[in-house]
Amino acid sequence: MTILVDSAVWPWRGRLWAHLISDTSLDELHAFAARLALPKRSFGGDHYDITDELRDCAIAEGAQPVDCLLYTSDAAD
Repeated sequence: MTILVDSAVWPWRGRLWAHLISDTSLDELHAFAARLALPKRSFGGDHYDITDELRDCAIAEGAQPVDCLLYTSDAAD
């Protein structure tokens, strides 16, 4: 069970945002999000969008920080 959070580098509405994901299941992700009291509207299909401040809270709760990775169609080759 691992919850991952990328760097808060995504600008929106004057703030920087990060993505909170699970490497195991959406159930695990939703349970972790509930511990952070994240609103359901912050769920984006396979991740939660969280502010830079909430990223720090997520890490304090056990989320593993990861670098932002950009994937291209060549990445799977």
